[in-house]
Amino acid sequence: MSLRPLLIAAFLVSTPAFAQSWQPQASGTSAELRGLSVVSSTVAWASGTRGTVLRTVDGSHWQAMQVPDADKIDFRDIQAFDADTAIAMGAGPGAASRLFRTLDGGAHWTPIATNAYADGFWDGMAFWDKDNGILFGDPVKGRFQIYVTADGGRSWRQVEATGLDALPSEGAFAASGTSIAVAGAQDAWIATGGAASARVFHSSDRGQTWRAATAPIPAGAAAKGVFAVAFANPKEGVAVGGDYKEKLLEGVNGAVTQDGGATWTAAPVQPAGYMSVVVPVPGAARTYVAAGLAGSGVTRDGGKSWTVLDRTPVNTVGFAGASSGWAVGPKGLLMKYTGAALDAPRH
Repeated sequence: MSLRPLLIAAFLVSTPAFAQSWQPQASGTSAELRGLSVVSSTVAWASGTRGTVLRTVDGSHWQAMQVPDADKIDFRDIQAFDADTAIAMGAGPGAASRLFRTLDGGAHWTPIATNAYADGFWDGMAFWDKDNGILFGDPVKGRFQIYVTADGGRSWRQVEATGLDALPSEGAFAASGTSIAVAGAQDAWIATGGAASARVFHSSDRGQTWRAATAPIPAGAAAKGVFAVAFANPKEGVAVGGDYKEKLLEGVNGAVTQDGGATWTAAPVQPAGYMSVVVPVPGAARTYVAAGLAGSGVTRDGGKSWTVLDRTPVNTVGFAGASSGWAVGPKGLLMKYTGAALDAPRH
């Protein structure tokens, strides 16, 4: 069963924390924004519904564009390599899952791959380096789908991977393309929900073989499970999730691992509620930011304890460093991080 959350646009609430942590920037669009790829403190790309892609090259001003022939495509994920090169991933049933690539800053886009399975649904992609990447999708004939590229996304090859048999009703969330993560040169993880228990799959050979581990974040319904996973290195990682229909529901919405995902321990994230993304902060050891419709929070100890950054509902976040990042969300919401450096000690 494919899990395709259609999150209800949330009302933007101004709070004292909002003024300290995030400041709005003009996005030039009203599209629901879900994908985000931060290249540097000045270059970032975002993506969303109606074939929408955004780009900034100065960190302040954003250009909104629509990919040709993609007005009905929901770009849930985007991978940028520099100011000129990016791949946008459409998520949806069958051929609605597509990849488009630009080499000239979005002036021109080329379709590079389309899901060949009518019952398939792509969930996210990630890259180890500028050449090698991985893409995955919901189960087809009972198994999750894996594709890899070795040429920067120009071509993709389906992998006949082992260890990816799905449980009844199990699927992944294409919320913001963050239910997949990579670290090092070989390791990858994908996160799931919907089944009786949530799971995180780990591969140490670039997607050829996988092993699943149960995560303590509650599942058991189509809206519940692990929505995102992130690893700062091949051993230490954080998973987040919850129930996208209950954005402020109390309960376990986070988990941590110290062994590459073989075992997971519950570690509730603050603010409490539904979290759709978690990302490591580059250059800040053991620091991650998690976010979702419940707001955003930061951990400086690998996920064991959390501090609330803000309660503005967002879909995803991304950082270039401890003082440079963005968040995107409903109705064209776009914010830049302006708070204290995330690697600074807490007071």
